[in-house]
Amino acid sequence: MTSSVIYWFRRDLRLTDNVALDAAARSGTPVLPIFIFDPAIIESKRVGLPRLAFMLKALESLDESLQKMGSRLWLGYGDPSVLLLKLIKASSATAVYANSDYTPFARKRDAEIEKQLNIPVHFYDDALLLPPGSVLKPKGDPYTVFTPFKRKWLTLSIPDRVAAPAKKVFVSKHQVTTYQIEGRGSDRFQSPLNQIPSLGDLGHPATIIVPEASEHEASKRLDDFLAERIYDYSDGRNELAARSADDTYMGSSFLSPYLRFGLLSPRQAYWGAQEASATTSKVTNRTSVETWIGELVWHEFYMHILYHFPYVAKGSFRQQYDQLEWRYAAQDLQAWKAGMTGFPVVDAAMRQLQTMGWMPNRARMIVASFLTKDLLIDWREGERHFMDWLIDGDPAANNGGWQWSAGTGTDVQPYFRIFNPTLQSKKFDPTGAYIRRWIPELRDVPTKFIHQPSKMPSLLKDYPPPIVERNIARERTLKAFKSVSNKEKRKK
Repeated sequence: MTSSVIYWFRRDLRLTDNVALDAAARSGTPVLPIFIFDPAIIESKRVGLPRLAFMLKALESLDESLQKMGSRLWLGYGDPSVLLLKLIKASSATAVYANSDYTPFARKRDAEIEKQLNIPVHFYDDALLLPPGSVLKPKGDPYTVFTPFKRKWLTLSIPDRVAAPAKKVFVSKHQVTTYQIEGRGSDRFQSPLNQIPSLGDLGHPATIIVPEASEHEASKRLDDFLAERIYDYSDGRNELAARSADDTYMGSSFLSPYLRFGLLSPRQAYWGAQEASATTSKVTNRTSVETWIGELVWHEFYMHILYHFPYVAKGSFRQQYDQLEWRYAAQDLQAWKAGMTGFPVVDAAMRQLQTMGWMPNRARMIVASFLTKDLLIDWREGERHFMDWLIDGDPAANNGGWQWSAGTGTDVQPYFRIFNPTLQSKKFDPTGAYIRRWIPELRDVPTKFIHQPSKMPSLLKDYPPPIVERNIARERTLKAFKSVSNKEKRKK
């Protein structure tokens, strides 16, 4: 039997600019492309059905691309280490290649797999422009504040892109289908031919309609963004209302889901932005490009934080705030989740989340501040809800964003800085277009009252009054945070 090397797709569902896949292709041995549905992830309460639906679409597209190259994905459902051991024997594989995943769960899994497999396992850095451990202080410590991290990050060399593998490097489609192993979980798939399962096949109900998920779509969206909209990113990124009928994603690039699942590489995004900067002479355009690159650096920063300080996955980065007395307020939490708080901009954002599986960053900050500061509800409740719904839900970025808003994280806003949702609404959605789009009950409300409909002379029948009095809520929050600060002072 001809030997092979296994390429294990994980959160890098593309052929172009894939570092580990490029290394596997250069090995000179036929590459067997595989994907494993890990029950520890797929059956987790935190799987996030919109995100899973997006991933399944991405896998369908990847499989189609491989079939055009004469191969296809080998699929398995089960413990990766068990399935890999069996597949290695069935395929006479001599090595396993994969890109590194830096979450605590993935690092533990991969370390165990390296020990258990009887052939070399090669992990490569691909998901970040600069991997954890490469951006450090002069004494070798990790940065815990974004600005100096970014300053150092910008001085380092960013790797270039790598080409897609040639058609001939993959194991043939026919050969892939011959690798049948016991305990593969094939009952989860639609046919013996390895078709990608549906949500139903995986035991989940249908969810929201997700956008097209393919390497081609990711490239198209990047090109469209870099052609023009990136030059307006600095001004438009905080706007909540669409500028035109086809401006579905407001001032955002909406590339985050494609970066999340590796349909687009961070190098493609970074170098594309640099090329966009080089083709314009306007200072404002270049500044806008730099602002967008800064968002890529924020993502890298939060992944480095999660890598170096894995405890943040379950608790506050500033650990003294683990003793903060959050409110248990199930009714308020449910009102926030349902978009029925009586604060229109908060409710519009929460309803957008459950319709699109996405919301712009400004909206994320507003709703996070409202939950943690106005309602004084534990940021982990919001973090979990976001991971339930966001198609771009990323453990590091989501955790970092929530801890920033809550005042418990690394680069936090001061705890006494509390977003006023009404002022945020007036500033970033002045005409109320965003509110009217997502809250049909308020479509006929005059602009004068759109940000505070409770002040209308006549009460609305289908929209609730505010669930909290903000002045009282502010004092409650300040008291809770000051209590923690006072305890820390007494310790000293």
